[in-house]
Amino acid sequence: QNLLAEKVEQLMEWSSRRSVVRMNGDKFRRFVKAPPRNYSVVVMFTALQPQRQCSVCRQANEEYQVLANSWRYSSAFSNKLFFTIVDYDEGADVFQQLNMNSAPTFMHFPPKGKPKRADTFDLQRIGFAAEQLAKWIADRTDVHIRVFRPPNYSGTIALALLVSLVGGLLYLRRNNLEFIYNKTGWAMAALCVVFAMTSGQMWNHIRGPPYAHKNPQNGQVSYIHGSSQAQFVAESHIILLLS
Repeated sequence: QNLLAEKVEQLMEWSSRRSVVRMNGDKFRRFVKAPPRNYSVVVMFTALQPQRQCSVCRQANEEYQVLANSWRYSSAFSNKLFFTIVDYDEGADVFQQLNMNSAPTFMHFPPKGKPKRADTFDLQRIGFAAEQLAKWIADRTDVHIRVFRPPNYSGTIALALLVSLVGGLLYLRRNNLEFIYNKTGWAMAALCVVFAMTSGQMWNHIRGPPYAHKNPQNGQVSYIHGSSQAQFVAESHIILLLS
């Protein structure tokens, strides 16, 4: 009981400083793998060092930080769930111990027993958006996290610029607005919307897949996903260039 209390107290202290606790091999084995534990731990295995050139790791880390901050500053925050991260350059022995050869990877370590297959997040199929991670965590721990994102005014600014541009064009052509009744123009616009909504890029926007996959062990980059149920962003760009 004393050992468990010390572990929980230490994790709470680290979490009060940072929403995501960084761990090396020793910390991972002590706080995540070794009993006793009465708390769940979500671990992001990643490779964030610049020399690894893992752009998807940085993107996934941003979403992970959003989720961890949402949990840390929510009214439901407790010592039943902790968010941690293991970087390959700080815990290569952990990657070897778990036979892990890809990054990023999200795993849930339950309070008792070993992780099951469902405790590994299906990033390739679902993507790594904070909302999807929160849903997966709710399924594994019954802890529901409401994701709060920092304010982003880029969409509002872009919409205001578009409205201003359209309004300016209509004002300049206020004496000649016959083009508004051009059926061919409206048909072309409708086709563009249909193609955009059914394109691979829209799938990318919804699922949030990585641009490509880089194996942290050998540095090999894959631009084509091995499964027919998922894809990388690079695949959409390849199809666009070919067409």
